[in-house]
Amino acid sequence: MSKPTQAKSELLQLMNVGPAMLRDLHQLGIVSIAQLKTETPDHLYTKLQRITGVKQDPCVWDVFAAIIHEANTGEKLPWWHWSKTRKKYSECHPTCQQSCLA
Repeated sequence: MSKPTQAKSELLQLMNVGPAMLRDLHQLGIVSIAQLKTETPDHLYTKLQRITGVKQDPCVWDVFAAIIHEANTGEKLPWWHWSKTRKKYSECHPTCQQSCLA
């Protein structure tokens, strides 16, 4: 199965997905909105850092949270809406936000 082209990708329907995030999602093997429904921001953020070998900006976690939320609820919120959530949970569990989000 070939990767969808940028122009055809359904991921671009998501509020916070542009060309750069689309490339990141493709690197992660995400090519559909349905795939996001079972993901967590922590998993995608950690995996992207491992794949690229580069420490990602924490705002990338916020974008992952926003697009996962939209995939699951249909609610479109800007990525910066999730910054407060990330910071709160980072203080709670500095090495893993996921346990706070569960």
